[in-house]
Amino acid sequence: MSSSPEIGAPVPDFTLSGGRWNGESFERADYTLSAQRGRSLVLAFYPGDHTSVCTRQLCAYSSGWERFAELDAEVWGISPQDVDSHEGFARSQDLRLPLLADTGRTVTRKFGVALPGLGLRRSVFLVAPDGTLAWRHIALLGMTYQPLDTLIARLAEVNRA
Repeated sequence: MSSSPEIGAPVPDFTLSGGRWNGESFERADYTLSAQRGRSLVLAFYPGDHTSVCTRQLCAYSSGWERFAELDAEVWGISPQDVDSHEGFARSQDLRLPLLADTGRTVTRKFGVALPGLGLRRSVFLVAPDGTLAWRHIALLGMTYQPLDTLIARLAEVNRA
C-alpha cells in the first residue's frame, strides 16, 4: 500500500468517471480534481454502494449539501464500483453528491487507502482551495465514519486560514 499524501502537501491530481443524481436524472461526467482549485473539496472514500455503513455515511453527507455549499465546498464519494452501480445507489437513496468510480483502484492507491484483496479503507480527505491536503482521517476498521459536523468544522477552519 502506498502512503497517503501529507498534510500541507499537494494532493495528487486525478480524473474519474462518475455522476450526480439531481432528483430527476443521473448526470454522468468526468470529475477532475485540479478543476476544483479555488474551492474546498471533501473526498470520501467508501467501500461499497448499497452497504449499511456506506449508505448512512453518504446519506448524512448528501443531506448536508447546503452546509457544504455555504462553505464553498463539495463532497465527492469515491468507491471501486462502476458508474452504473453508483447510479442505482444514488437513485435509491436520493444522494445528491457526485459518486465517482475508481474501478481500477488507481486513485485509492494514490491516496494510500487500498487494502489488497479487501478493497479500501473508509477515509476522508479535505483538499484546500490551493490543492493541498488540509486534513485527513483514515479508518482502521471502517465500521464508523466521520460525521457531517466534523467535516463542516474542519472546512470552517480551512476557510479561516
